[in-house]
Amino acid sequence: MENADVVVVGGGPGGSTVSTLLAKRGHRVVLLEKETFPRYQIGESLLPSTVHGIGRLLGVTEELENAKFMVKRGGSFRWGTNPVPWNFLFAVAPELSGPTSYAYQVERMKFDEILLRNAARNGVDVRENSAVTTVLDDDERVRGVRYTDPEGVEREIQATFVVDASGNRSRVHQHVRGERIYSDFFKNIALFGYFEGGKRLPAPDSGNILCAAFDEGWMWYIPLSETLTSVGAVISREHAAKLQGDQEEALLGFVARCAIVKDFLSDATRVREGTYGELRTRKDYSYTNSSFHRPGMVLVGDAACFIDPVFSTGVHLSTYAGLLAARSINSVLAGDIAEDRAFEEFEGRYRREYRVFYEFLSAFYDMQSNEDSYFWKARKVTNLNATDMEAFVTLVGGVHSGEQALTQSFQESSGALADAVERTGSMQTESGERMHHLFGTPVVREVMTEMNNIQVRGVQGAEAVEAPLLENGLVPAADGLSWTEPKK
Repeated sequence: MENADVVVVGGGPGGSTVSTLLAKRGHRVVLLEKETFPRYQIGESLLPSTVHGIGRLLGVTEELENAKFMVKRGGSFRWGTNPVPWNFLFAVAPELSGPTSYAYQVERMKFDEILLRNAARNGVDVRENSAVTTVLDDDERVRGVRYTDPEGVEREIQATFVVDASGNRSRVHQHVRGERIYSDFFKNIALFGYFEGGKRLPAPDSGNILCAAFDEGWMWYIPLSETLTSVGAVISREHAAKLQGDQEEALLGFVARCAIVKDFLSDATRVREGTYGELRTRKDYSYTNSSFHRPGMVLVGDAACFIDPVFSTGVHLSTYAGLLAARSINSVLAGDIAEDRAFEEFEGRYRREYRVFYEFLSAFYDMQSNEDSYFWKARKVTNLNATDMEAFVTLVGGVHSGEQALTQSFQESSGALADAVERTGSMQTESGERMHHLFGTPVVREVMTEMNNIQVRGVQGAEAVEAPLLENGLVPAADGLSWTEPKK
C-alpha cells in the first residue's frame, strides 16, 4: 500500500492534462495506464483551444511544432444538396489571429505520447502496463484504487482524489454512482482505415478535415501527412449488418457512394500492414453520465461523456475537462475552495460545453437535405426552418440564458470569423449560405467562448481576465490552475 494526493486512471490526453496541471502545483500524482505507449487511438483532428491553450499551459507547444503534424486551418464540408464543398476557418481575437488560427491533424500515437512523457517530466509518477482492478470507496467518498503492476503483482494506492480518464470502455466510471445516458438520436457506428496517396484539397485548405454526407451517413477524410489519410464512414446502427461480413468491401462500398471521397481516393491504396493496416469499428454513440463526480472522484473525457465526432470535439472535451478537474482538485487540496463548490464549477462548465455542442450538432445535422434516407430522417431532431438558421438560437435559449461570458476579445473573435467567411468567398453555396447564417448567430458564441478563453489564457497567462462563466460561479486564478472567487 502507498499514498498519493491524486491517482489518475488513463494516460490519454485528458489524463495527461490533469496529471501535469496537478503536478505543477506540487502534488504527488500517480498515473496508471493499462497499455504501453505509444499505442493506437482514434480522434485525430484537434481544435485550436487544445493546441494553443491547453498546449501552452502544459508546456508542449514547441514539441508539438517540432512534431511536424499536418496544419489544420479549419474544416471543409460536402453537406446538403450542393456538390461543391465549402469551408470554415478558425478565428480568434485579432491579436491572436496569426499564431493561433490553426490546429493540427495528429497521429494519436505520437500526440498522446508527447503529452504523457511531458507529464512525467513535470513530476507525475507515470506507470504503464498497470491496469486498475478496483476502486476503493465507502459510503462517504472514494479513497483510492487497487491495480496490477507490470509483473502481475496487485498493489493498492490510497489517495485524496481519483480521476477516471480511462475512456469509454472502462467500468471505473461506475463508482461515481451515476448512470450512463445515451442519446436517442446520435447512435452511429464508425468503420475506418488508412490510405496512402489520397488527394488533397487545394492550398491553403489542404490540411482541413473533410466531412462529406451521403445517403447512409457521412465520411471523414483526415490528412495526417502529405500521403497518409484517415478515412472513416459513420453510419446509423440500423446499417450495422453491413459490417458483419467483409469490412473492406463495406468500407469501399461506402466510399463508392460518397462522390468526393471516391474521387480523392481514386489513385490511393489502403494501408495493409502495421498499426494502420487494420480496419476498425467503433460505436460512436453519444452519451453523458448523470453525474461527473462524487466526493473523492471525478470523470474526465470519454469516461464522462462523448459527442458525435463531426466537429472533432473529442480531444477538446477531454483536455478541457482535464483543465477543469485540475483547477478543482488544486483548489480543494490547497484549502482555498470547498470540495462541493469546486466541483459544482467543474460539472457546470463541463456540462455546458457538452450541451451546447450537442445542440449545435443537432442543428448541423438538420442541414442535410436528403431527407429520403433513413439516416437523416432519424436525426432530424429540430423543428427549424433549414433555410433560416438564425432561428437556431431559440433551440438553446432557455438552457443557456445568463451563462454567456463575452469578453471584448471574444466579441472581436466572432466578428473575425464573419469577416473571414466573407473574405474567402467559400461559403457561396446553398449549404454554405445556411452555415454562414449559423455562424452569425449568438449561439456560436456559446460554442466558442470557452475555447477562446483557454487560448487567451495560454498566450496571455496571468494577464488574462475572465468573468464568471456560470451564475454565481468561480473564475480561474492568475496562473489558470485553480479557482478563485470573483472580485466584487
